[in-house]
Amino acid sequence: QICLSLVKLLFYLAHSPLGSIVLLDFQPRQFVMVDGNLKVTDMDDASTEELSCKEDNDCTLEFPTKSFPLKCSAVGKCEGINEKKNLFNAYRYFFTYLLPHSAPPALRPFLSDILNATGDLRYGINETLRAFEKVLHLYKSGLYLQKRPLLLKDYISLKGFRTVEGEDYKCWPSYSHLGCLLSIHGAEEAAAICSSQSQCQSFIVTQQRTWTGRPLASFQSSPTDLVPDANAVVYIKRSASLGERL
Repeated sequence: QICLSLVKLLFYLAHSPLGSIVLLDFQPRQFVMVDGNLKVTDMDDASTEELSCKEDNDCTLEFPTKSFPLKCSAVGKCEGINEKKNLFNAYRYFFTYLLPHSAPPALRPFLSDILNATGDLRYGINETLRAFEKVLHLYKSGLYLQKRPLLLKDYISLKGFRTVEGEDYKCWPSYSHLGCLLSIHGAEEAAAICSSQSQCQSFIVTQQRTWTGRPLASFQSSPTDLVPDANAVVYIKRSASLGERL
């Protein structure tokens, strides 16, 4: 969410009515989330000036660990230098820390492509935004789940019950520090996650939603503490011991 919102912001800055705007003091502390959107808190160090040049050799974009040769345009300006400076700073301050983590395994190669392409400045802001929107579409639609084994049949569903909330085993990247609360596309994906975790014995798809509209599922190690809830369904792993208790 943070990276996509940042890319949308940089897209606007690259195509603003004032021209391409560069953030000269590009630091995480310069941004804040407001209603799910990333905003710049200080525009004092923003500039529309693009580096003047006479030849391509005048247009090297320098960073502490990398440099990139750019073209000198016919009007004597380094082509796209403001956009590229913003994008590489987004890569080194945000993408490298946030993109490799927390995505479903099937989507991580797409995020790695974005990371590598922006780190080498092979993507401009337009291509980066399209790549992010493609990943978001796959994530929200559940298309990344195709050709996976169906595991929900390995669970008993108890309608009209939910598990008692409380501290349980931890997992990454959980939405709750008390237990394992993960974003899912549906019950089938939750079953796959539970089956992959040795501690997990049951799960419930909650009424909570993430910013993408996906539900959150709570995974638990003990399915024995159940309370009535007309709107809930508890899914419990089929096993001999559970079968006897039920």
